[in-house]
Amino acid sequence: MDEHSLEMGLRRALEREEFFLHYQPQVDARTGRVEAVEALIRWLRPEQGLVSPALFIPLAERTGLIVEIGDWVLRTACLQSRRWLDARLPPVRMSVNLSARQFSDADLAGRVAAALDAAGLEPRDLELEITESMMARDPEAASRILRTLRSSGVRLMIDDFGTGYSSLSSLKRFSVDGLKIDRAFVQNLPHDRHDAIITRAIVGLADELGLDTVGEGVETPAQRAVLSDLGCRLLQGYLTGAPQPPDALAERLSALAAA
Repeated sequence: MDEHSLEMGLRRALEREEFFLHYQPQVDARTGRVEAVEALIRWLRPEQGLVSPALFIPLAERTGLIVEIGDWVLRTACLQSRRWLDARLPPVRMSVNLSARQFSDADLAGRVAAALDAAGLEPRDLELEITESMMARDPEAASRILRTLRSSGVRLMIDDFGTGYSSLSSLKRFSVDGLKIDRAFVQNLPHDRHDAIITRAIVGLADELGLDTVGEGVETPAQRAVLSDLGCRLLQGYLTGAPQPPDALAERLSALAAA
């Protein structure tokens, strides 16, 4: 695909309303209750069809368009949470990924507060996902940003834990609420001994520090069983729920409420 054409399309995608969000459940490993959902952006380009996020997200990051797109995701996800609450569905926390450029934006806290206010949500209703590499670029600045966000009541998760510039000291320095165990450690469970040891260590470390854990990329009952036995609290993956349009997820939440 021609990158110039893709960039031009990306610049017009917001005004043409070509983006939409799907939501992937994060379920309690013991009860199966949906506790949170992760907002995942999709791009339907009329002349081409669905464009893989693996193609357009890095391009948006390089061009700086990711800030505007990220703001749209944040606002749209918060408004969707409001719609579910207004429909009297069981409350679920909304989880939104932050890009590196968003995280370095001096007005990040203001943008987050504005999205929450526009949707009429409490800060505790929102969870922001950041990566270790984002924090490693400027640890002092990252520490200040995280303290500001967390003091507002928003939850913070370290995404893809253990795959980036991992440092155990970062868990002491940075104020976060939980860790997401990357799918790289989950996909070969229970057969890969090393992945099992690493996963057990992450869960144990998080538990001792009072942090939540989310296992990503759960696709088999065996993976679910191992993570549950190890004490991983939340599970996310195709076994527990594929990314879904908001109406489909609403049906699932409604069914759980009626059970």
